[in-house]
Amino acid sequence: MQIVTPDTVPVVDPERFGTVFDAHYEEIRRYIGRRLDLDVAEDLASETFLIAFRQRGRFDPARGAVRPWLYGIATNLIGRHRRAELRRYRALARTGPPPDDDGHDQRVADRVTAGVTVGRLSGALAGLSRGERDVVLLVAYGGLTYDEVAEALGVANGTVASRLSRARTKLHKSLGVEIG
Repeated sequence: MQIVTPDTVPVVDPERFGTVFDAHYEEIRRYIGRRLDLDVAEDLASETFLIAFRQRGRFDPARGAVRPWLYGIATNLIGRHRRAELRRYRALARTGPPPDDDGHDQRVADRVTAGVTVGRLSGALAGLSRGERDVVLLVAYGGLTYDEVAEALGVANGTVASRLSRARTKLHKSLGVEIG
């Protein structure tokens, strides 16, 4: 008897697609929210699953699991918002993170430190190429392995490794961190 998990459920079956949605929606929404504004995350996460549902007949489990496939769809949707993403990183580099909603005084020192760190990191991320940024953020925000990133982006594992290596070098240089 075969055990059915959210990554092995036949996505072509519309009745069982809900299992995929339930298992991965929140993770995909969080990934998009980290890449773009939270206001956009709900809409793009929903659009990710709408596209996945519509294209479920094209999904080939022999090529990989459902999770990287969904990340690939989400990353492509994020690509459509790339200019806004770059503007956001550049703005954060200039201004730092937005203020806390709850405004607790004891967090002021933490916010100042975080503002400097977020500003520097955002500026460094804005300086990466689109491919390098996608690889870094799929690994950092999505927690994907090299194999999963390659599958999500439709590139070879060697491409993932070289993009990540170049990105690390650029980030270290931009952030003033010595590689050693």
